Amino acid sequence: MTNAQFSAISSFREEFREYCKKLTADFGEILRPLQKSAAKNDTPEYPIENPVVYNSALDTLDENSQIRLILIGDNPGKNEQLSKNQKYLVGQSGKIASNFFAKNYQFCIDFQKNVIILNKTPIHTAKTQHLRKLALDSRIAQIIEESQLWFAQKTAQLHSAFDEAELWLVGYGELKKRGIFAPYRDALKSAERAEDWARVRVFQHFSMNCFLNDLRRFMKENENLSILEAAKELGIFHRDEIFGKFGT
Repeated sequence: MTNAQFSAISSFREEFREYCKKLTADFGEILRPLQKSAAKNDTPEYPIENPVVYNSALDTLDENSQIRLILIGDNPGKNEQLSKNQKYLVGQSGKIASNFFAKNYQFCIDFQKNVIILNKTPIHTAKTQHLRKLALDSRIAQIIEESQLWFAQKTAQLHSAFDEAELWLVGYGELKKRGIFAPYRDALKSAERAEDWARVRVFQHFSMNCFLNDLRRFMKENENLSILEAAKELGIFHRDEIFGKFGT
């Protein structure tokens, strides 16, 4: 990466780390029982070690790293929040994503080396839908929204710095009008520059093979397209479906 890009990622990860520390200090004791309660009816009991999760994989990036993709998931799940991990997309969804790029060399992406993985909020829940239960507490509802606005702004800045990288948002269901991530959607669209918007793609999530099944369906309907072309067109289709046309 260039000196300017390394400066941008270095500044971001320091801000990100401090932001997570502050959220944990201010709200960690409030979050833990709410996170445990939100999961009790549909998730086996597990230890909540980090209610707010910084992605420590960012610390492995250096001047020699080549970033080709910025990938945005939803929020940190059970595996991501464990102290031994504290990384994003390390569960089954991460394995599916990694295998996809390994098998489809045309993308020229090593999932471990060429991808910056972020989320729409660093606040942990076992399942993304549990954020709605956390948001029943007005204090937590506010920080869930504020963290999305923070992440969207910082993501747009990084995307601008890495001006050859695509920005993929996976898991678009909650980006819709009444979704929990609607604040992120609106803030990202406002923060992105017009010249960077052409490199934004939206897809279904890697979990449960939703991304793969959607891409396969699209390729079956458009047999003349290569997998690279299909991913581009599908990502743009879903982007416009969720965000509308840029500037509107």
